[in-house]
Amino acid sequence: MTPAIGLSAIGLVAAATVLVGFYGLRISRTTGDFYVASRTVRPWWNASAIGGEYLSAASFLGVAGLIMVTGATGLWYPVGYTAGFLMLLLFVAAPLRRSGAYTVPDFAAARLGSLAARRTTSVLVVLIGWLYIVPQLQGAALAVRITTGLPGWTGSAAVVAVVVLAVMLGGMRSITFVQAFQFWLKLAAIAVPAVFLALHFAGQGVEPSSDPSALEAIPYQLGTPDGGYRTVSLMVALLFGTLGLPHVLVRFYTNPDGRTARRTTVIVLGLLSVFYVFPTTFGVLGRLAAPELAGEGDALAILLPQRLVPGPLGTALSALVLAGAMAAFLSTTSGLLVSVAGVISQEFFGGNVRGFRAAAALSALVPLVAALSAGPQALAGSVGLVFAFTASTICPLLVLGIWWRRLTTVGAVAGMVTGALACGGALVASGVLGAAAAASGPVDPSVKVAAALCAQPAAWTVPLAFAVMAIVSRASRRRVPRGADRFLVRIHSPEPAD
Repeated sequence: MTPAIGLSAIGLVAAATVLVGFYGLRISRTTGDFYVASRTVRPWWNASAIGGEYLSAASFLGVAGLIMVTGATGLWYPVGYTAGFLMLLLFVAAPLRRSGAYTVPDFAAARLGSLAARRTTSVLVVLIGWLYIVPQLQGAALAVRITTGLPGWTGSAAVVAVVVLAVMLGGMRSITFVQAFQFWLKLAAIAVPAVFLALHFAGQGVEPSSDPSALEAIPYQLGTPDGGYRTVSLMVALLFGTLGLPHVLVRFYTNPDGRTARRTTVIVLGLLSVFYVFPTTFGVLGRLAAPELAGEGDALAILLPQRLVPGPLGTALSALVLAGAMAAFLSTTSGLLVSVAGVISQEFFGGNVRGFRAAAALSALVPLVAALSAGPQALAGSVGLVFAFTASTICPLLVLGIWWRRLTTVGAVAGMVTGALACGGALVASGVLGAAAAASGPVDPSVKVAAALCAQPAAWTVPLAFAVMAIVSRASRRRVPRGADRFLVRIHSPEPAD
């Protein structure tokens, strides 16, 4: 792919994003429009927008590369990403919408009547949003570097510039239109090349590679052995982590009521199930026909069409995938920025439209600096670790806050802080153990076990956070918020039928 073609694909997606954002600006009038689109987004529209922001760089590029490298083991990622919405449907979607909150910290304050719980939740939401934005910017840097030859930082900076502009223009109302558009763009951009390449592979005499040595030569990563623990821990992170993703949760506040929130979730499950067929197809085709691309990892989906179909057609298919990848970076980053800006605005800028715009600009700077400073990471794996963190912090608050009357402020704060420290400490320890092992030669078995426990910590950090939250709440049972019963009745009472 020539730099001109790559830049054209990126530029068209960026221009379309800004134009759709301008359309949203025309109908964004009130504070409610900026924060929750005045709670008028219908199920199909909202489901498309959720799919747009949820299908991140990890889904669009990372899943294909992971399946290419690990084979069937990598299939747990799309399964977990999709099944997490079933958990969301069963336990959170409708009650959360009935809470009447604008943000997750609003829910914490309404449920517990505590400024401490609100502030703790606010810090976690901002931290999670920043951690999740970083892989999107790194993915943009990768895509720009391999397709245009420009420095990677230009891709990260371009995504931040376009997203900040779109968010400041129209807030949640504008971003709803942008993300819905970008979901269908992403689906077409991954589906058309995947179907074409699959048919080409099956019907045009493309032979499976007889030299899988490139796959076998991929270096062993400390702390990621195959086995039951890693799979269980990964699934715990993905299933429970979805329940705590602030940028996904905030979209349910935009539904008119709890019934439409449930319908939205069911539609999302269907959309995700269809989408993940195609990154999986890319991974399988790469593994069978182009194992020499294993070293490219997350770039597989962009490079494979040109590898299997040399010439203008392959270039066009790669450009289409690149456009979809850019849409993934933009849509997920925009959803995250809306959730982070909403929290920062309400806590520090008075919660008005001007404060929201200022918060959007400021909250984009930290992840941009982090993305430019950090080394490249495997997209699916790094996003999976963010899921582990959300599963250990926000998820226990929502599940117990919705379903257990005796949750107290002290218990909620203790559980969230414990989960954050345990999960964050484990990830830091994993990096230290990996560096020490790389420097010392042969790896001691006990170090491998410790590294595995720290590299995928959700299997023990999530139960720990739930347990601490429950035990401390039981110990402080006399401090159950006075309005807890009234709040629970409100969020669990179904709306009258139409």
